[in-house]
Amino acid sequence: MEKPVLILGAGPVGKSAMEIFNSNKVLVYGFLDDNEELHDSQIDEVSVLGFTDEESLLQIIGDECEAFVAVDENEIRKSIVSNLVKNRKMMPINAIHSNVIMAESANFGHGNFINAGVILGSNIKVGNHCLLHARVAIDQGVRIGNYVQIGVGANINNGVIIEDEVFIGSGVTVVAGIKIGKGARIGAGSVVVSHVKENAVLFGNPASEVK
Repeated sequence: MEKPVLILGAGPVGKSAMEIFNSNKVLVYGFLDDNEELHDSQIDEVSVLGFTDEESLLQIIGDECEAFVAVDENEIRKSIVSNLVKNRKMMPINAIHSNVIMAESANFGHGNFINAGVILGSNIKVGNHCLLHARVAIDQGVRIGNYVQIGVGANINNGVIIEDEVFIGSGVTVVAGIKIGKGARIGAGSVVVSHVKENAVLFGNPASEVK
């Protein structure tokens, strides 16, 4: 990648994204964030320049630099992505750490955050705008939808299907062949041994639904 990157979001995901781009020797042009208190501050000598919808700043995206959306709240993330696609006619790039282990047959879309130590097995498919935090292990044949977040150290075994907007906490294990429905949330440390319906909230070992 030759162009520098503008990171939209200066919180923890944004800081990690900068480390990812640094690991690939990609220059970070600056940050945008909707928390006005952060404006004119610096993160490791990189400036927070303004709001995520500030047109005068977004105009550089495309010709002069790429963009990456580093926000973990899905609704905000979707809004920022929609603005970029509609007004700048561009899709956010992927942020993939240089030490990710990835099979050649792994396939993924746009705008994904894939942090240090992640393992991506053969024939997996990751959608768009997902967050895979450090040391997540994705076994072969897994299918992951859009706007999915998977916490640190989670293990997703072979053939699992994860639909859109699922949240999987840190240290979760999902056994082989399980399907997790859209919008479900799995609490940290849980072990998922049966299919999960849409929008369900599960916790425990084995994971059970929390009413």
